[in-house]
Amino acid sequence: MVESEAQGRLPGIAPVSVVDIGSNSVRLVIYEGLNRTPTVLFNEKVLCGLGKGIAATGLLHIEGVNRALSAVRRFRALSEQARATGLHVIATAAAREAANGPDFIQEAESMLGQPIRVLSGREEAYYSALGVISTFYEPDGIVGDLGGGSLELVDITGSAIGDGITLPIGGLRLSEASEESISKARQIVRTNLAAAQLLKNGKNRTFYAVGGTWRNLAKLHMEVTGYPLHMTQGYEIAADEALDFLHGVEKGATAKAKAMRAVSRNRRGLLPFGAVAMAEILREMSPEKVSFSALGVREGFLYSLLSEEEKALDPLISAADELAILRARSPEHARELANWTGDSFCAFGIDETEEEARYRRAACLLADISWRAHPDYRGSQSLNLIANGTFGGITHAGRAYIALANYYRFEGLRGDSLSEEIAAIATPRLQQFAKMLGALLRISYLFSASMPGVTPLIRFNPVAADTLVLNIPGRLRSLAGERLEVRLQQLARLTEKTLHLNIES
Repeated sequence: MVESEAQGRLPGIAPVSVVDIGSNSVRLVIYEGLNRTPTVLFNEKVLCGLGKGIAATGLLHIEGVNRALSAVRRFRALSEQARATGLHVIATAAAREAANGPDFIQEAESMLGQPIRVLSGREEAYYSALGVISTFYEPDGIVGDLGGGSLELVDITGSAIGDGITLPIGGLRLSEASEESISKARQIVRTNLAAAQLLKNGKNRTFYAVGGTWRNLAKLHMEVTGYPLHMTQGYEIAADEALDFLHGVEKGATAKAKAMRAVSRNRRGLLPFGAVAMAEILREMSPEKVSFSALGVREGFLYSLLSEEEKALDPLISAADELAILRARSPEHARELANWTGDSFCAFGIDETEEEARYRRAACLLADISWRAHPDYRGSQSLNLIANGTFGGITHAGRAYIALANYYRFEGLRGDSLSEEIAAIATPRLQQFAKMLGALLRISYLFSASMPGVTPLIRFNPVAADTLVLNIPGRLRSLAGERLEVRLQQLARLTEKTLHLNIES
């Protein structure tokens, strides 16, 4: 077999596949490899409706079974075509609850050539929690994973997983059990949530929403509000605002609006029932906000297979470092920038939080990923790649900070419609940090030419309360010049400091 000569893949890892057999859909996701920040190589979903009518019949839907078996046959072939070295298959609520579930699983295992792991409700909640833990930085709240057949709720703090519960109120099941009545659905949800005492511990914390129906609610909210960054991972809505929005969805206020174009057609019918479920959870829990997760059971399962050392890695820094390896002229130089800008922020008296320091470091690792673009478009390409990249461990405000810093690094410190739209997402403090970091990068690249070895040799030193000196070794004097002076004065105006250049003898 002739392998690809492509260099755009990470070395040392091989593709791994996950087939997820759910109550509403069967999905194949092929990842680049088993690592801290897995990148999707291929993703395909087939809406099978295995759980259709299960509440009334106790059986998997026969047509759904046939569609699912056809899908898994194709998915095995696709996994082999992608050269996946591992194929993991998991099944959730419908397969574990239906009387004919074991027969279906046996036939599917025969087609796939390997065993299927039918998750218990507790396991499903556990892997949902791990999915959120794998992609959020120090999460703290309640994870809710709404599938077609069930809802999993579990408490998480950092990497610790607390109480969890599985309830039979998935979107598909809820719509059927309520006979498409929103008022009946609300009562069913309330009755079931009475058993979820863990929600009482979620007051003023975060509700992490997992599952396709809820992600489509996030997309709809973005469209309704004109939000500029169409990225569901880490998208946040204040709890009060979320409740008002969910009420509108329940009543069908957005059903015919143009904003519905953001919602997958096959999810539109379940959207009001997903809204009812979330609204009742928010009433019981009283969280500060809702944060949406693009990762769930599949990614949580893969995360569980990592070593403890790999699990402990920062997902944002890992992903940024990998992208530097794939796209930067020198990943080593990118790492030098991360250290140098940290020292420079300190010299200017900027006191970063731990999270802000992470963002700055990631911005430096990503500072050269657009170098192959035409010089006139490197700034805009950096902004788009970062703002829309599949990064974990970062808020939307953090994305804006990192994207803006690299936009300014190429375009200068001016704003325009492209940057201002993204800047609106960041806090004023992060907007200022982005300009500061962009200005520092513009100075550093005048010396380094994007290669390692020089940046650590230049340094800012405070000599008075409002005065700093940029010290340069004498052997680098030829790298100083008129352009450097211009950029130093831009930084001086930005920071309201007096800056001088000192070439050491």
